[in-house]
Amino acid sequence: MMGFKRTFIIVLDSLGIGELPDAYEFDDIGANTLRHIAEAVGELKIPNLEKLGLGNIIEIKGIKNVEQPLAYYSKAREVSKGKDTLTGHWEMMGIITEQPFITFTEKGFPVELINEIEKRTCRKVVGNKSASGTGIIEEYGEHHMKTGDLIIYTSADSVLQIAAHEEVIKPEELWDICNIVREITLRPEWKVGRVIARPFIGERAGLFSRTPNRHDYSLKPDSKTILNEMEDLGLDVIGIGKIKDIYGGEGLTKSISSKSNEDGMYHLMNILNVDFHGLAFLNLVDFDAKYGHRRDPLGYGRCLEAFDLQLGELLQGLKNDDLLIITADHGNDPTFKGTDHTREYVPVLIYSKSFTSQKQLKELKNFVSIGGIVADNFEVLVNVDYDQVLNDLI
Repeated sequence: MMGFKRTFIIVLDSLGIGELPDAYEFDDIGANTLRHIAEAVGELKIPNLEKLGLGNIIEIKGIKNVEQPLAYYSKAREVSKGKDTLTGHWEMMGIITEQPFITFTEKGFPVELINEIEKRTCRKVVGNKSASGTGIIEEYGEHHMKTGDLIIYTSADSVLQIAAHEEVIKPEELWDICNIVREITLRPEWKVGRVIARPFIGERAGLFSRTPNRHDYSLKPDSKTILNEMEDLGLDVIGIGKIKDIYGGEGLTKSISSKSNEDGMYHLMNILNVDFHGLAFLNLVDFDAKYGHRRDPLGYGRCLEAFDLQLGELLQGLKNDDLLIITADHGNDPTFKGTDHTREYVPVLIYSKSFTSQKQLKELKNFVSIGGIVADNFEVLVNVDYDQVLNDLI
């Protein structure tokens, strides 16, 4: 028997809570995104997350361990071979990635690939190295404005990012270019996880800023996910924000784009008024893109506080037969070295107004256990071993 009619998952993109046992393999010993943000801020004001039990999962300076949390709480470990957005989200929905996606961090993309991009797009390429998104447009933005050359760069993730000024290459044209590059990079030797359009504006270096017209062009999952199975059963599967891009549009019955964390939460709260049957799935990317990668712990803290305010409104609007899960997809410690994601546990908070005896759950052995809660609720088949915790909740 199904326990909940509507389920909601909010992914706080990159909010890790401490190094995983295999963090040494990723050179991430010592990373702890939430703890180090809290220490940098001094007094992190997130009363709603606190009441749910975030401070009960691990000890965090300034975040209370409450005696009677409103949510079940735990942490989950990632078992996929990676620490990026795709591997984290795919594992959450039942796909464990055994072979890491190809990266081009050290030397940039092969000459043969760049030549093919130039030939197919009729534009020259500059950059072609691992760089921060804001740094590379400062370096090449003015050149791009004079020449129309594409600014192409990567990171420690499996990504090929293309930056272009919106007055030089309109966003729609940049999206078309990214579609071409996505097609090219389906070849096995160049198979990056995501191609990302990165439009920006500004008159000159020092004034450039990226716009919300980012689009991600991800590989499609190579097997069915929990989302596909839910769709096949006639359930509603609503993706908000990056969710459509992350799963290549697979398994969704509706997709809603968002311009920011605040906008994403606004759309989720609007869905509270919709009588749907299934899952609403939201990714809040600002934590990662604007603050984690830019190594801004104070900005990250302010962003968490802004989310917490909206969370309070969301909690009030939930119905008794609604289930809310708050989690993350990887870490991105803004006090850590470099600008890469960090290999960390993620928090898991599971809330419903119908709960009466919340408690700590055991550590979840994989991210599939998170999506598995939703799958078990709707009696969806999952072909991966995971912790079945639904019976502890209803």
